[in-house]
Amino acid sequence: IVRLYRRENPEDEAGSGSLVKPSFPKGKYADVLGLCKVATLDEIETQGWSLNPGRYVGVAEGAVEDFEFSERLEELNEELETLNAQAHDLEQTIARNVGQILGE
Repeated sequence: IVRLYRRENPEDEAGSGSLVKPSFPKGKYADVLGLCKVATLDEIETQGWSLNPGRYVGVAEGAVEDFEFSERLEELNEELETLNAQAHDLEQTIARNVGQILGE
């Protein structure tokens, strides 16, 4: 992205070309919501001289997801309970193994 801003050819040897091309189809730098933005000194001063990118870049619009929130939350909570139970079992197994190693 910086190379595009500097009007240089972008480097894509590491495979970044497939990520850069959709955001910059003309091969020229442009501010992209949620990805990059050239901030002015006035904007930076307004933000208390913070260089945190999130203050300037913003958030790209996400795809609208078609699901019932409460149902999805319940599914995730059930999965969390299962994972917590597995973690507890692993803690006990590790404690037993350490005890055996230490001769307790």
